[in-house]
Amino acid sequence: MTRLFALCAAVLLAGCASAPLPGSVAREDLAARVVPGQTTKPELLATLGKTRTVVFDSRFEAWLYEIPAGAGRYTEFVILLDPQGVVRKTRRGPTSTVQ
Repeated sequence: MTRLFALCAAVLLAGCASAPLPGSVAREDLAARVVPGQTTKPELLATLGKTRTVVFDSRFEAWLYEIPAGAGRYTEFVILLDPQGVVRKTRRGPTSTVQ
C-alpha cells in the first residue's frame, strides 16, 4: 500500500496543474474534514470540490489539491481513495513556489 501511495503521489506531482483548495476550507481544517477510513468520495467532492485525479487499474484513486500558503506559495495535499470510494491515506507535501 505504501508503494501504491508513493506511486500515486509521484504521478500527481508530475502533473502540471491541480485544482486549488476552495477558500472556505482552511489548511488547519483538513485533518478534521478528511479522515482516513471514514471520509467518502461524495463528502470530498462536497467539501473540497473536483481536482486532478488519477484512477489506477486497481480502481484506487489519487486526488491532488493545492493549498494556498501565501506569498505565491502552496502546499500539495494528496488523497488516496480505495475502490469503494473511502479515503485510505492523505499526505501533505512541502510548501513550494508556484511556477
